[in-house]
Amino acid sequence: MDDFKLLPAYLVQRYHGWHATNYTENRAWYRRLANEGQRPRAMVISCCDSRVHVTSIFGADQGEFFIHRNIANLVPSYSPDGEQHGTSAAVEYAVTALKVAHVIVLGHSNCGGVKGCMDMCQGHAPELEEKTSFVGRWMDILRPGYEEIKDRYDQDQLPHALEKKAVLVSLNNLLTFPFVREAVDAEELTLHGLWTDIGEGGLEVYDAKTKEFIAV
Repeated sequence: MDDFKLLPAYLVQRYHGWHATNYTENRAWYRRLANEGQRPRAMVISCCDSRVHVTSIFGADQGEFFIHRNIANLVPSYSPDGEQHGTSAAVEYAVTALKVAHVIVLGHSNCGGVKGCMDMCQGHAPELEEKTSFVGRWMDILRPGYEEIKDRYDQDQLPHALEKKAVLVSLNNLLTFPFVREAVDAEELTLHGLWTDIGEGGLEVYDAKTKEFIAV
């Protein structure tokens, strides 16, 4: 057990600061959340990237979003093979147990996972081709998307295009889950695709009518 250490001092200090201010000022709300359970209206699937701060972007409070983060905000296709699927489990719980009204897939600029996929597909990242690469095998989800758009854009335009394609791949894969499809068809659930520009603070939403991402 010597491999596990105490929390770094700066995080301990931040915790005490939060407890003395935010928690103390909102104690009744936190206790209500604890006693009554969560009732989030939306699930957000975003990237693990530390620069993507979903609750800050939307000014959300505790209990408002059910958030799942993974590399490049990807959702795999429905695969009930009895294996362990973290993202699929999160989607199942959000839709069938929490019965969220919205599922939002949020992509972002300068995504390292998407760049890794592009490098791998172009033969520049042999380490990601290894069967032992968890990142590489996860980014295989996006490989068909890369193949679909690779000839439509210049090399400098391709990263942003693939970041947005990752959002669409995830949205389409969500619809392969029977319980998602049923909820959408029953108009009990809506799916949304977003892309945010980290440096500019911009936000774009996918418009199914024009098949383009448009500024919010």
